[in-house]
Amino acid sequence: MVGEVRRMDFRESLEAGALRGELRKLMADMLPDDFLGAFTDDPKDFETTQRFCRELGTRQLIPLAWPPEYGGQERSPWDQMALREEMWAHHEPRGPQYMTVNWVAPALMRLGTDQQKQRHLPAIAAGDEVWCQGFSEPEAGSDLASLRTAAHPVDGGWEIHGQKVWTSYALLADWIFLLARTDPTAEKHHGITVFLIPLDRPGVEVRPIRAIVGPHHLNEVFFDGVWAGPEDVLGEVNDGWRVVRETLAFERVGIARYARCERLLLEAPVALGDRWAALPPVLLTRWATALVHTRQARLLAYRVIDKQTTGGVDPADVAAYRITVTRLDQEVGEVLMDAVQEYALGGAGDPYRRFVAAVEDHWRYAQASTVASGSVEMQRILLARSMNLGRR
Repeated sequence: MVGEVRRMDFRESLEAGALRGELRKLMADMLPDDFLGAFTDDPKDFETTQRFCRELGTRQLIPLAWPPEYGGQERSPWDQMALREEMWAHHEPRGPQYMTVNWVAPALMRLGTDQQKQRHLPAIAAGDEVWCQGFSEPEAGSDLASLRTAAHPVDGGWEIHGQKVWTSYALLADWIFLLARTDPTAEKHHGITVFLIPLDRPGVEVRPIRAIVGPHHLNEVFFDGVWAGPEDVLGEVNDGWRVVRETLAFERVGIARYARCERLLLEAPVALGDRWAALPPVLLTRWATALVHTRQARLLAYRVIDKQTTGGVDPADVAAYRITVTRLDQEVGEVLMDAVQEYALGGAGDPYRRFVAAVEDHWRYAQASTVASGSVEMQRILLARSMNLGRR
């Protein structure tokens, strides 16, 4: 019926609640008390995430929402959201694996050949294969279609030359989801192809970029005559832009940043104890406002998931969520850093040190959140375009 409003039921299912309980117990059993994620100077942290991922794989929790033919349980998008929230709230103990699950696997399911699916999906489902994305370049960041990395035709395949930058987790990954231009004469958004390249292939070099967000987050990847065959192409040759558009729609709603924000905000009064009551009233007001904003971001995420269940996801909803949640990251980081600033340089014996370390980690990560995976400015352009199209 025209004008009918479909009401959304926010009550969590018993299955999703049980899943949260299972995940929380598993994390309590497997993660060290001071765990802050995989991307630190201590290699043991990455090893922790690898063990955790393999345990998830054993329990069929990595491919939770996948179809049974790919080893999944075909659980609902809401169960997948519950898992996503629990992982992100607890410093993402899957490490870089979340990226593999959020968009590499769905892209392989929709566009991969039978050989590609058989090669990669079981390994991803078991927690044994880690991917990174080769998108941004020195001259092509938010304007991704301006990329210059080129795949030149040679007998039986292509030879790839070029450079990618800001490549998250490349030092930890096994494979790269690589975007390269295969037709230099085509229009800007055409003539691009997606290649699936192992990072140990001759001609590939990864160089870390030291940055405030911590080790392993950012890297440069160089391609010097790297061979690629037809079996390395995902989808159709010169149709890579369509693949990427679909891929990024999955990624941008696949990170439940608000869950970590909410957990840190709620933990602050408990962690700081009597010190919390001594904070200025204006700071407590900012804290309460930020908490409201986390709930708003959650509702935007749920709007997208609700539409996924009916097959009607609107790019405008995805862009609106992305803008809101990345700005929330920075708002919460600033509020909490102001709350703990006098303890931030405390010694190892400081009773607030564990919470302060978590706040510092969140603040560092948040600095890049409005630029990474598509800047806020680009998301606003996408939102405006979607709204204009909707009016026609």
